[in-house]
Amino acid sequence: MQKAAVERNNEALAAQLAPVGRETVQDRVYSELRRALIGGLFEPSQVLTIRGLADALVTSTMPVREALGRLITEKALEALPNRSVRVPPITLERIDDLLRARILIEGEAISLAASRMGPRQIATVEALLREWDEIRALKHKKDVDREVTLNQSFHFEIYRACGSAVLIPMIESLWLQSGPCIRVAIYAFSEAGEVDTAHYHRSIVAALAAQDAQAAREALVADISRPFAFLRDKLQSRTRTE
Repeated sequence: MQKAAVERNNEALAAQLAPVGRETVQDRVYSELRRALIGGLFEPSQVLTIRGLADALVTSTMPVREALGRLITEKALEALPNRSVRVPPITLERIDDLLRARILIEGEAISLAASRMGPRQIATVEALLREWDEIRALKHKKDVDREVTLNQSFHFEIYRACGSAVLIPMIESLWLQSGPCIRVAIYAFSEAGEVDTAHYHRSIVAALAAQDAQAAREALVADISRPFAFLRDKLQSRTRTE
């Protein structure tokens, strides 16, 4: 009798819970593709196929298809007629739209964080800056991946201090859509011989240490606006010559 009751309970649970293994694979695929997009590992306009991604991730096509569906819903990818997908191309409208949204959302987050960050959190972002300086001093393209990661860590260490559970997912979505653009900007800065941009981050840290919300917001806007402005100018120049 007791064994039969246990089996009935197990059957009831099985009807309510999804298989853990399958869900885990889907989540891993989604997380990896999401990380790649935020890190700019895919280029704007790059076409991605389900089979190609499944082979690269050493998995079946089903979790890849479902992950791509989620990323299309989040506007990080675009569906194409031939059942493949692509990273959205860089356009003037998209650049302006993304920058406007990032200024609004991330500006509010850093303003909230300014009064909440303590010495330990300030020390953490300062340590990230020191590592950034070491990476930039090497001046090798192979370090771009690490530079992108440090930039993300720096910003999100600050944003997590804002105290808003609503703003963080919105910021993550904006970074998901911005990643390919920022990667292009980093390479463009390098090709143009642009000066190191770490001083923008130092201005942010100084404002946060002083708990000056307005100065922190202004420093952030200067930091995130620069790559978008650079891309905008480059795109306009290309358009004029065509």
